[in-house]
Amino acid sequence: MIQAADAPVRPDAVAGPPPARLDRAAWTARAEAHAARADALTAERRARQARREKHPVHDFLFTYYGYKPGQLRRWHPGAGVVLEDAPERAAWRWYSPAPGRDAYAPDAAGYQADKPELARLVHAMLARTAARPGQFGCFGLHEWAMVYRTPEHRHEVPLRLGQAGTDAVVEQGELRCTHIDAFRFFTPDAVPRNRLAPTRETQPELEQPGCLHAGMDVYKWAMKLGPLVPGELLLDAFELARDIRVLDMEAAPYDLSDWGVEPVRIETAEGKAEYVRRQRDFAERGNALRARILDAWLGSAGLPVPERPSGS
Repeated sequence: MIQAADAPVRPDAVAGPPPARLDRAAWTARAEAHAARADALTAERRARQARREKHPVHDFLFTYYGYKPGQLRRWHPGAGVVLEDAPERAAWRWYSPAPGRDAYAPDAAGYQADKPELARLVHAMLARTAARPGQFGCFGLHEWAMVYRTPEHRHEVPLRLGQAGTDAVVEQGELRCTHIDAFRFFTPDAVPRNRLAPTRETQPELEQPGCLHAGMDVYKWAMKLGPLVPGELLLDAFELARDIRVLDMEAAPYDLSDWGVEPVRIETAEGKAEYVRRQRDFAERGNALRARILDAWLGSAGLPVPERPSGS
């Protein structure tokens, strides 16, 4: 398994395992099973689109990340796995010919040569995040900070405690957000209340596994690796992101009762305890997926860790 380290490894120092091979019957069966699972996971989203309906909780993974259901149902075997009798994969991006008749495999070395900066970023976000201890004292207040002292809200949903009650929860707590893509939506009055000032440049240094948004982003990093990540693993990451999103909104300040969402009342001791319990579970699931992605991408292909940019 690839370790959470950033030191460059010489290519000639890595002895990869012999590539796995799947005959056509085996890989098409896996591809069909994957597509069926993906269709089940996106069925409600596709039905809502057909009815032109929106959902404040479950649409997020599709609108924020921008990945469509069709992208989720496309199966890949993972880096270095040879698909036999697969001429249709010849034109697929980051696939290369392999020994055998019409055999092709996802090409991790080709990906890294084509996308060196992205490869370094994805590795840093997966490996460094997993290597850090989780922080579990934020209690989901990032969503509260996004509506602090402002009548303009990102979601057209009423506040469960009203504006004054919501502001009081923020003022009585402590903002400890480590994630730039949550922090950047803080209201101007909330920004100086945060313990840190995350930036895009400091993201690899601040990301930690207790953060719900970092857990959801495992899905994003898996998607960015394209065919280097097995389809089954991609869907596991999607399921984690889906489950995290539910807690993210259950703990948010919004009244989502019209959508059947019961709040996790993080303004109470009981609500804080429930939030942390589930947050710890998500951190464990996220780190397990990070390790699996790194192993599928680099370990199975016998590739070195992408080198860090000079001076970083």
